[in-house]
Amino acid sequence: MATVNLPAVSSALPLTNTSATATKATGSEVQKSFSSFLKESINNVNKAQNESDVLTNKLANGEDVDLSQVMITSQKASVMMSATLEFRNKAVEAYQEMMRMSI
Repeated sequence: MATVNLPAVSSALPLTNTSATATKATGSEVQKSFSSFLKESINNVNKAQNESDVLTNKLANGEDVDLSQVMITSQKASVMMSATLEFRNKAVEAYQEMMRMSI
């Protein structure tokens, strides 16, 4: 069975607890860090979608492309997009829940 390399997930979710040794970050630093993480993640999804489109177009034009590679790339882009949409939905739900809270 082939191993699956998930560098985007492993870099986004480190297995070590760095918060115990790191100094406390300010709110603006955390916001910038989270913002850059989201931007990078969306760019990765966009890149995967573009790679899928390129391979699909090559296959449709009759160029020499491995069908399995086209399907894997397409499925990878689809899964990444689905995960992104689920993340967005959960973020919107959390925001709406906070807005419903009374102070």
